[in-house]
Amino acid sequence: MDPAPPRTAGWSLLIIAIIASVTALKLAQTLIAPIVLGLVIGVVLAPLVKQLSRIGVPVVVSAFSALLFAGAAIVVLLIALGPMITELIDQIPRIQWELRLWLQNIAALFQGADGIGPDLEETLGLNGEDAVASAMPNIIDALWLAPNFMAQVMIFAGTLFFFLLTRDEIYAVSQTHRAAFYTADRAVSHYFMTIALINAGLGLAVFGVMTLIGLSNAVLWGTAAFLMNFVLYLGPISLIAALFVAGIIQFNGLMSFAPALSFFLLNLTEAQFVTPALVGQRLRVNPLLVFVSILFGLWLWGPIGGIVALPVLVWVTALITAPGDDRLPESDQRLKAA
Repeated sequence: MDPAPPRTAGWSLLIIAIIASVTALKLAQTLIAPIVLGLVIGVVLAPLVKQLSRIGVPVVVSAFSALLFAGAAIVVLLIALGPMITELIDQIPRIQWELRLWLQNIAALFQGADGIGPDLEETLGLNGEDAVASAMPNIIDALWLAPNFMAQVMIFAGTLFFFLLTRDEIYAVSQTHRAAFYTADRAVSHYFMTIALINAGLGLAVFGVMTLIGLSNAVLWGTAAFLMNFVLYLGPISLIAALFVAGIIQFNGLMSFAPALSFFLLNLTEAQFVTPALVGQRLRVNPLLVFVSILFGLWLWGPIGGIVALPVLVWVTALITAPGDDRLPESDQRLKAA
């Protein structure tokens, strides 16, 4: 039998390597996911550490300050979301009951209502509280998840701190690509900070519009718009579906479509005009590549994968397109000279 051509063998090895790498990333999720998240947050916070170093703050202190800042931001976000999530959980039985009635009315338009009620009750559950209880983790689940969660928090914190502490030494390993690393870092930091400000404005706009419409829990919807807009395409689509259900539950007639339609128009304005104007053309990535990368991240690591997918894509794109010499960016040259 003739040996396989070199090109065919090379492609076969590449495919095997990709499959093995994806499998390893999937199996090592609890270890690698917090590491990648720590690196992404470290890249975003690198300008803060740089500014502190410029005014004479030791690198250890600036890295620890950035770690405290990231931890405080996460804690504040969890504290702010806690009451909203609790209120949403309390509303699940009512939402389930209203949705059951709405489905019964829709089904009655096409056939007799006899026999529909039991089928819907079997599908949605006889008691909304039972559905909520089955969705909530029990004590054993909580005890099992707590050590794993704390371990991932420690991995995230350690990765973030030591990356910020030794970032210059890490990038100095490759003199040829050192400037490209710094350029990619600035691209991700600029992108993330700009998108965060845009999403904050979108959240405030959603809060104001939902308040004017009269939709309950307007603060919750504004916060959801801010967070879910970080996951491009999938986040806004999910929120539109949620607002559609909320509108049907709370309003009647054409007013039921007002919340979802309002958010769609706000998101369309943000995506077509605001984000391109503020982010700039140089950071634009092919929409199909963005969509596939986010889907892959969500499949690979869940919510963490959806969060880090786009920053990693921006970082890799900026790294590939950046100049490949050993000249540091001007700002980093001034810092190194100081």
